[in-house]
Amino acid sequence: MTRPPPEQPTVRTARGSVVPVLAFAGIVVAVMQTLLVPVIKDLPQLLDTSPSNATWVLTSTLLSGAVATPIMGRLGDLYGKRRLLVLSLSVMVVGALVSAVTSALLPMIVGRTLQGFAMGAIPLGIGLMRDMLPREKLGSAMALMSSSIGVGGGLALPAAALVAQHSDWHALFYGAAGLGVLAIALTLLAVPESPMRAEGSFDLPGALGLSAGLVLFLLPITKGSDWGWASATTLGLFAASVAVLLLWGVYELRVKAPLVDLRTTARPAVLFTNLASIMVGVSFYVVSLVLPQLLQLPTATGYGLGQSMVTAGLLVAPLGLTMMFTAPVYARLSAKHGPKFTLVLGLLIIGVGYGAGLGLMSAAWQSLVIAILLGAGIGLAYSSLPALIVGAVPASETGAANGLNTLMRSIGTSVSSAVIGMVLANTANTVNGVDVPTMHGFRVSFLIATGAVAIGLLLALFLPKPDRAPRLRASSEEEAGLARAEEVLSGFRGRVLDADGAPVARARVTLIDGGGRRAGGTVSADDGSYALPVPARGSYVLAAKADGHGPHASSATHAGGAGPIEMDLSLPGETVPAG
Repeated sequence: MTRPPPEQPTVRTARGSVVPVLAFAGIVVAVMQTLLVPVIKDLPQLLDTSPSNATWVLTSTLLSGAVATPIMGRLGDLYGKRRLLVLSLSVMVVGALVSAVTSALLPMIVGRTLQGFAMGAIPLGIGLMRDMLPREKLGSAMALMSSSIGVGGGLALPAAALVAQHSDWHALFYGAAGLGVLAIALTLLAVPESPMRAEGSFDLPGALGLSAGLVLFLLPITKGSDWGWASATTLGLFAASVAVLLLWGVYELRVKAPLVDLRTTARPAVLFTNLASIMVGVSFYVVSLVLPQLLQLPTATGYGLGQSMVTAGLLVAPLGLTMMFTAPVYARLSAKHGPKFTLVLGLLIIGVGYGAGLGLMSAAWQSLVIAILLGAGIGLAYSSLPALIVGAVPASETGAANGLNTLMRSIGTSVSSAVIGMVLANTANTVNGVDVPTMHGFRVSFLIATGAVAIGLLLALFLPKPDRAPRLRASSEEEAGLARAEEVLSGFRGRVLDADGAPVARARVTLIDGGGRRAGGTVSADDGSYALPVPARGSYVLAAKADGHGPHASSATHAGGAGPIEMDLSLPGETVPAG
């Protein structure tokens, strides 16, 4: 794991407003995902189209968001995370305005597709936090940013319901556009650009291949219940997605600068975190689909709770609020026990919440209890995921790695939406020509969520032990300083100099292991100094490159535990021993 040296100005001068501004941007993005939930059942009439066509208004946002997250994360690593964050939000604002001025299906789908691109803001925000914040603040900050997906979704439900019930539904998009503009302005004012850059160029063929594979995979998941799960279209698209993703994987393993480093992704800490993320995504979306319907069904059904659209939204809103308030609790637990512990604890709480929910469906206040309990568990689980990812990948790959993790959550919610939708449809009763979900369907949905949590818990237990997976434990300035010092003492340090011996600022220094793989990287400070930890003892090559200078590489061996290896790098020229 690499991080800019502690003396770099980005860490010292990061404003106190950076975390709330980035978290606000994440909440704004999440609002897009649940904006139309209160009017889902009315979309066919509002857009003058069939119910199957109206579902594309939701499907298009899901697909574009899934495609955007890893791509925007990689572009942020290469060209600047704040720059790509602002671009993501800008595309979202344009999409919201397009949707706000139309009641036709095709322009609405175009607008919603553009809004989905904003999902890339979540991994970009996490990457900015890693690059700028001191260690003791990073855990809680990333927890808040990661939880913003659920927070925004939970808070959007009652707000959107209130607007939809008392105003024209297009006001939802105008409000979303206004929030997006505010998020852009705050980002430009309060968030500095990160100096961290990944080496290489953007892998366009890899981006196209991943996009095609994801669309071919997610499309039948979201539309399978309409097309038929055994239909030739559904099965053909699944088969095509497998073929495309396999070819994409072979290509990514061979290309020099891949969109997704599959070797890094295969590390146990990354692999099991991503797999567990799918299960967390499944469990999160089940409650969002079940509770609002249960609350709004009329009491004449014998089990419906007869609440208005706004009241139902308010009763579900604590799901997001609890997730937000869980972030500081997570920081304390993770500092003491590590993010693996908090992920396991969160999954256990989610399991208890769904298990209890099987018998707590007969009163509105019981829905409130379920929402709070599940919000606490999902908040802990979501907060743990970025810390586990950040602790397992180099700093220059943070955006892409967290983009892939966000994608895994999106796949989980997509699977959840398709499966639960199918369950509720197949168990529904037809009353006066209208399909009404049954209590049996709700309980089966909760059992499916419980099963997903059990699988996620099993996957989490396979994560490496804390002593083998770096974690964010510092809870004070002193502990953070000690942890940074230990990193420097176990690696290389020195200065990057030009041919005249003058320091070279902002030179890219890369650590390459004996197998030719990138093992870390950083950027030299204003005085030319750099510090790079090593993941293990062995032979390494240090490569330095700066604008206006030729590249330079120097071999060195680190025995491990023997203190820092002093090495100055001269551009261009031979290595100047420093110690």
